[in-house]
Amino acid sequence: MSLELLIQNALLVLLFVFALIAIELKDLLHSVIVLAGASISLAVIFYMLQAPDIAITQAAVGVGVATVIFVIAISRTRREE
Repeated sequence: MSLELLIQNALLVLLFVFALIAIELKDLLHSVIVLAGASISLAVIFYMLQAPDIAITQAAVGVGVATVIFVIAISRTRREE
């Protein structure tokens, strides 16, 4: 088993764990931050699969734009605890 394959498998497991954590968290802001981490790991996976254009797009849209939009939407809502 090559080192690159081990790293890819570790990143896939990390992506899965981030996704599960984002689903299970009660605080939406924390969920968005964890979801951004999942997007970063997905961008690295795309880069390792030799798709740098998709990796850059994922990093820009998935991590940057989507996270900012989610945070703005959460900040405009009222929290009830």
